[in-house]
Amino acid sequence: MVYAITATVFVAIMLLTGAILYPFLSRRSVIQDRLDKIAPKEEKVFELTTETPKWYDQLSQIGSVVRFSPKEQTKYTKMLVAAGYRKESVYVFFGAKILLTCALPFGYLLFYSMVKGAAPNTLSFLIALILAIVGYLLPSYWLYHQYNERQLQIFHTLPDVLDLITVCVEAGLSMDAALIKVTETPQFANDPLAREIKIATMETRAGKPRIESLKDMAERTMVDDVKSFVTMLAQTERFGTSLSQALGVHAETLRTKRRQYAEESAAKTTIKMIFPLVFFVFPALMVVILGPAFVHVRNIFK
Repeated sequence: MVYAITATVFVAIMLLTGAILYPFLSRRSVIQDRLDKIAPKEEKVFELTTETPKWYDQLSQIGSVVRFSPKEQTKYTKMLVAAGYRKESVYVFFGAKILLTCALPFGYLLFYSMVKGAAPNTLSFLIALILAIVGYLLPSYWLYHQYNERQLQIFHTLPDVLDLITVCVEAGLSMDAALIKVTETPQFANDPLAREIKIATMETRAGKPRIESLKDMAERTMVDDVKSFVTMLAQTERFGTSLSQALGVHAETLRTKRRQYAEESAAKTTIKMIFPLVFFVFPALMVVILGPAFVHVRNIFK
């Protein structure tokens, strides 16, 4: 009995000591963490052809059956490319619109018939019509959201990219080498602007003129600041002005614009806070402040 108690106490002390010392023994040094962040990661090997899922091909087939107007198809194609998708995805986008337009009202009517056990009435058909409209507009809303988010991300990243390009040019690198250096920087590893610059540099390596590649990049992103940056580069090469000075001035201008945009967004918060204050905060304050007074007045007049 004594040996069992001793062994139990020994095991408990060992487990308690291990639990206390484990965070200190398993903790990595700060220097090691910084070296892991700085060290280049293994690049992923991209295949030339990727296998698309079956639902992707099925949606593409549905979207290719129904013909939309060329103007609408061109508009959505440009927006999909600006949102970071391939232009062939426009048929998948149209297929999603058609599928949601048919699936939402049909699902609602089927559910209504199963729950009520009766034929749908006029109100149910009206709700189904509303769901069909919502299903048709929902992919467009999602696309607009993705498009605006990517444009905003590019807008915020462009001044930092220009600073890095300016440093590389002042260090003696050419414009092509500076653009390649931007795409290799870990800070911009998953940035959409760095991906677009990488596509432009690959087109330049393939033999396309650099200005044309950058102009195509500006057309793909549909960001006015990127278009002004490409125009500035074209004018600098045409007139032979200092590239580093032009990049520095343009980066400072974009940084000022970004600061003004932040100040404008901060100024709008005052107006945006009016509605939650009026509809949520103010009624609660009225109940807390006037509630006891109302109870007191009611007790007086009893």
